[in-house]
Amino acid sequence: MKFLKNILLTVVLLVVSIAKSQNFKSDKYTASDVKEMNTWQLLQYDGLNALNGVAYAYAKPFHWQKRDLYRAGATSLLVSGLYTFDNESSDYFRKQEKDVPELIRDFGWYFGSPQNNYGVTAGVYAYGLVTKDPAWRRTGVLMISSATAGGILQQILKTITGRARPETGLGRHEFRPFSGESGFGSFPSGHTVLAFTTAYALAKHFDNPYVKAGIYTVGLISPVSRLWSGAHFLTDVVLSLAITIATVEAVDRYLDTRNGYGVKRYGRGKTGQDPQKFVFKLSATSHSIGLTLNF
Repeated sequence: MKFLKNILLTVVLLVVSIAKSQNFKSDKYTASDVKEMNTWQLLQYDGLNALNGVAYAYAKPFHWQKRDLYRAGATSLLVSGLYTFDNESSDYFRKQEKDVPELIRDFGWYFGSPQNNYGVTAGVYAYGLVTKDPAWRRTGVLMISSATAGGILQQILKTITGRARPETGLGRHEFRPFSGESGFGSFPSGHTVLAFTTAYALAKHFDNPYVKAGIYTVGLISPVSRLWSGAHFLTDVVLSLAITIATVEAVDRYLDTRNGYGVKRYGRGKTGQDPQKFVFKLSATSHSIGLTLNF
């Protein structure tokens, strides 16, 4: 794992150093300019956009509008309600593990593991780069940038919160910030962040709502598998999903400001018409809180 992280860090630093040395500003190139780039130049262009996407995702909360604040408030209310039943819900999910096929449990673990997840993400981008397909390159950049932003954030939050995992038996109230022990890394769920980031970002490439739903379903296996194993409480997973969706949406909006991908968020269809929107929305009223899927 450490070796893989060192390789990824080396690649990132290499791309940054080359981009800076050539004053490679991604916003000064037109779609025609990018279309004429060779593979190495596209790698630089996409690498810089991926890094800028990470920065944009972190800066986005400072520019939230009223509706974003409402969503954050609704999420907080939802999680607060679920927190009350964290111990009970954890007991329920853990009792279901023995009835879940081993294949599904194993998939949940491996798909959410960094080395496997990054392999899928890198494969998607590599396909777009080799074929010079702007839509697939954009999807790959979205996946890489979102996974990087979410991955770094979840490591920081894990360290700061130090929440005890359900399997320790200490309950939902136990927090030991900066303990560094694996038993105190319940929030957020790294498997959830990586797995659903990949699924949510990949689903944006497709317009068909049924394809999207299938991808989302696969992406949710890892989060649920972590509940079965007692590695995380329900609130850990729900908040991790919220972080994932917010991160991918932020990077997606940043990439819409770039000229080199030939498509906009709602302009991928060949007819020029906007494809159907298929998004999660969190809503709240004075009497209810709900998570809905609109398409």
